[in-house]
Amino acid sequence: MATQVTATANTRRTSSFLRIAIALQTLTIFLQAVSAGLLLTSSYGAMLHDAGSRVMYGASMLYLLAAVLAWKPGGGSPRPVWHATGFLALASVQVAVGIAHVPSVHLPLGVLMFGLSVLALARR
Repeated sequence: MATQVTATANTRRTSSFLRIAIALQTLTIFLQAVSAGLLLTSSYGAMLHDAGSRVMYGASMLYLLAAVLAWKPGGGSPRPVWHATGFLALASVQVAVGIAHVPSVHLPLGVLMFGLSVLALARR
């Protein structure tokens, strides 16, 4: 009986961690859109957008970690792991095209990533 109660508590905890990780990722992507606007209008926008890209990438890694923790020890579905892995791949492409200064790919991909992140957050 105690094992079942502990397992249920662990499942709730990892599910909450996953939800928080997705929310953090969504927030960082939104802040990247804000800093992109500042990039066009102020001298410090480039610095904010660059720093934000690192934070967004870290948030994507945290999302993957949370998905693995929710799946493996918690016995949940592996589907969030695949979503998080795909999102980390998109984030990697986003960083690469941002460094290469290809706005024709960078901007639509950012919008897509924000939409997918909001969708993942709504599904949790």
